Amino acid sequence: MSHGALRLGKALLTPEWGGLGVLLVFTLAATLGYGVFALNPALIPDSDFARSFYGLSFRLFARAHILVGTAVLFLVLLLRTGVRWVPAFLAVFLVSFLSEHLGTGYGFPFGHYDYTGLLGFKVGGRVPLLIPVSWFLMALPSWALANAVFPAGGGWWARILLGAYLLTVWDLALDPAMSYLTPYWVWETKGPFYGMPWVNLAGWMGTGVVLMALLEWLGARSWARDISLPWLGAYYAVTFLMPLGMVLAAGLWAAVWVSLAGLLLPWLLYLSRRKAGEETPLVVAQGGEAGGS
Repeated sequence: MSHGALRLGKALLTPEWGGLGVLLVFTLAATLGYGVFALNPALIPDSDFARSFYGLSFRLFARAHILVGTAVLFLVLLLRTGVRWVPAFLAVFLVSFLSEHLGTGYGFPFGHYDYTGLLGFKVGGRVPLLIPVSWFLMALPSWALANAVFPAGGGWWARILLGAYLLTVWDLALDPAMSYLTPYWVWETKGPFYGMPWVNLAGWMGTGVVLMALLEWLGARSWARDISLPWLGAYYAVTFLMPLGMVLAAGLWAAVWVSLAGLLLPWLLYLSRRKAGEETPLVVAQGGEAGGS
C-alpha cells in the first residue's frame, strides 16, 4: 500500500474526517434516493413496505441531514475547542431564530413565507427548531473560510462581508431545493428564481452580516484556529452538496450554474490574494482580538 493511501486511511480514522465521511455518505445516499425515486416515483417498488419507507424517508431526510451534520460539527468542536464555541452558537441560534421569526410573521427581512411541518417541531409555532441550528452549521465554516482570505490586520469588515456572502450563496441552491422541488417552506408571493423573491437574498446577506459580526465580536478566532481549515472547507462543501445535488438531479440548471458561479468568485479572490503574497493559511489564522488586529 502506498504512503499516500496509508495517510488517507489514518485520516479517515480520525473523528473529524471519519464523521465527515459519514455525513458525505448520508448526503450522497439521500441525494441519489431523491434523484431516482422522488423524480421517478414509478420506480418505487409496488409494495406497502416500499411506499411507506419512501414516504418516511422523504419526510425525514432533510431533518436527518441537519441532525447528522450537527452531530459531526459539535463532536469536532467539543474535541478540539472544549466548550469555548458555545456562546457563539447560542448567539447565532438566537439571532437567526429572531430573523426567521420576523420573516415568517411579518415578511422582514426575507419576504413572506411559511414553514410546513416537514422540519419538525416549531418554536413559537412558526420556526422549526432545526432552522437556527442549521444557520450555525454553515455560518461557522463561512466565517472560517472568509478569515482565511482576510486573516489579519484591519480586514474584519472584509471577513464579515465575505462570510455573509458565502452563507448567502448556499441559499442559491437551498431555496430551489427546499421550496421549489420539495415543500419545506412556501412563499406567499412567488418570486422569479424558482419561486423565491429576490428580497430573500438581501435578507440572507443582512442576517449573515449580523452573524459574522457576532462571531468576530465573540472571539471566534481564539478557538476556531484549533480546527483544521481544510476540514471546515470540506464540511461546508458536503453540506452544500445536498441542495446542489438535488437541483442538479432535477435539471434546475439556472440554480446549478448560479450556485457554482457564486462559489467560484471567493475562490478566485483567494487565489488572487495568494498570488499577491497575502497570508492565506491552511489553518484559521491566529491573531488579535475579534474585529481588529
